[in-house]
Amino acid sequence: MTSTHAFWLAGRQATGEDSFDVTNSWDGRLVGTVSVPTDAQVEEAVAAAYAVREEFAATPAHVRAAALDHVVRRLTERTEEIAQLISAENGKPIKWARGEVGRAVSVFRFAAEEARRFNGGDAQRLDTDAGGTGRLGLTRRFPRGPVLGIAPFNFPLNLSAHKVAPAIAVGAPIILKPAPATPISSLILGELLAETDLPAGSWSVLTVPNDKMPALVRDERLPVISFTGSGPVGYSIMESVPRKHCTLELGGNGAAVVLGDYSSEEDLDWAATRIATFSNYQGGQSCISVQRVIADATVYDRLVPKIVAAVEALVTGDPSDAATDVGPLVSEDAARRVESWVDEAVTAGATLLTGGERDGATYAPTVLADLPETTTIAREEVFGPVLYVRRTHGEAEAFAAVNDSEYGLQAGVFTHDLQTAFRAHRALEVGGVVIGDVPSYRADQMPYGGAKQSGVGREGVRYAMDDYTYERVLVLTGLAL
Repeated sequence: MTSTHAFWLAGRQATGEDSFDVTNSWDGRLVGTVSVPTDAQVEEAVAAAYAVREEFAATPAHVRAAALDHVVRRLTERTEEIAQLISAENGKPIKWARGEVGRAVSVFRFAAEEARRFNGGDAQRLDTDAGGTGRLGLTRRFPRGPVLGIAPFNFPLNLSAHKVAPAIAVGAPIILKPAPATPISSLILGELLAETDLPAGSWSVLTVPNDKMPALVRDERLPVISFTGSGPVGYSIMESVPRKHCTLELGGNGAAVVLGDYSSEEDLDWAATRIATFSNYQGGQSCISVQRVIADATVYDRLVPKIVAAVEALVTGDPSDAATDVGPLVSEDAARRVESWVDEAVTAGATLLTGGERDGATYAPTVLADLPETTTIAREEVFGPVLYVRRTHGEAEAFAAVNDSEYGLQAGVFTHDLQTAFRAHRALEVGGVVIGDVPSYRADQMPYGGAKQSGVGREGVRYAMDDYTYERVLVLTGLAL
């Protein structure tokens, strides 16, 4: 895994004048050296995407679907190799890395299916008024233009897939910019795309440094931006290009609500296990990991010890070990930030129930209680293996606690009551409500996105395809309807 990796420029491999190293956050070993495109090469990629936009939009659906099907087959064949690579560059435990490859397979499969049925056309009679006699409206969707997809480090393959697959499905050229910490997974995806018959210029994977991104973001030949990452960066992008179509998938501080009717020992065991697992999977580096546990006072004293025990039972260690549940964070700096936030909370009066220790880039799974609401962890996204528990009284107070946040990505509500489920769906200011489970559940075909400061727009293959396109109506005149 220590070779030098070229980037992909308009469908072909290329190298630039500079390069950077990708290292493993667990043991510091070199994973690979990645070439950086020059400004001239970035310009060439953008020009190629813009030049091919009409040709690609007119590509038959079966051609685009066949390319997507090819990626499905090749990802499946290379699952273990790619999972090992994700684990090496990201620090993700191998069990979760294998799951990520499987999810990327599903994303490309969904996109292939949608490519075959998308844009079929909706007909509308317009003779509902006298002026529309003999007229029929036919509405279809067409690509807005080339897409700039900016992917994060926490799911380097699957969230790249969520940018690339919908773009190919609708015939929109895409330039993918992977995260500097984890670019190699996206470059492997480029290898698979290069094996297809997609038009030259219809896709590029450019390992552009973050400080070079403003010019690319502002380029008018890229009218669509799909960004996944932090809120400050995402909103700065949107504010810099107010006339572009932006989809922003940003942060969260996911809440799991355990209500009073979820009270049997079996119920609480399930809730505790799910909360412990999905507060700490991916090292907590997921926008929908459990950060806040809001438990009804009638179950709090029985639930919290179960959560602590389940957290302490998680295996922390070498991400290449199949038994490992929690690996390192993406970098030692990330772990130091988490450490500083926990230390701040404890100094302010929070009770440390377990964890609270750092070893290099690894931070021990941590549970806090009695957290002052003014602390950073109470208000911001920790993006690490930390959760805190809070006691509330009744449904209304619990739901108000969920909404007392600038973020609104997803929430989980543990209840058996169907009416409560519908009230939660109406009351909670989030993009998704999961009943009977944690907020960390995501199916890659469902609409995924947030409210408030958690973003704008929706991913999920079909929903991203809608975002990358716009409706255009054709009016036919003089018909015998």
